Amino acid sequence: MTCKDTTALLTHFTSPEELPDGLVQALVECWTEVSDAGGAAGFPFPPVDPAEVAAAVDRIVTGLDPESSRLVVATVDGALAGWLCLRRDTFPLVAHWGTLHHVQTRLGVRGLGIGAELVRHARAIARDEMGLEQLRLAARGGVGLEDFYGRLGWREIGRWPGALRLSADDDRDEILMVLNPL
Repeated sequence: MTCKDTTALLTHFTSPEELPDGLVQALVECWTEVSDAGGAAGFPFPPVDPAEVAAAVDRIVTGLDPESSRLVVATVDGALAGWLCLRRDTFPLVAHWGTLHHVQTRLGVRGLGIGAELVRHARAIARDEMGLEQLRLAARGGVGLEDFYGRLGWREIGRWPGALRLSADDDRDEILMVLNPL
């Protein structure tokens, strides 16, 4: 994959045993960096405690499973540039759709197209390997994420007004988006 002037390698993992040495720590560092910069990646109040981030990464990694949970990573020159989680519930009623979680890129590679390539790659995995028919996500309002995903073919299907309270005077909508068909 080529992201503007940067070449990134996209990889995905389906079990904890597949992760190379150092990747878990790199995920923690990335998530901490993104969250501390105010990113909408799951920890709302910077600065975050790296131990809490490590525990969250551990839950993601130990939950990896070929049928229900994938970790998609982008590396540039061998270093983690970004990552996301792709999950599905295997309950038959909803097993045809999946959800993207924790889409994020390191601050130093923003604007190079890596986030877009991660999302496109997750779409292909969802369709071609997991047999999914649609993807969903929830995004924080007020930071332009609906525009980012909209450029990638996602559409807004609703909002939970003021659902996210970032501070006493900063309530944000949670934006519900879908990508269908894959």
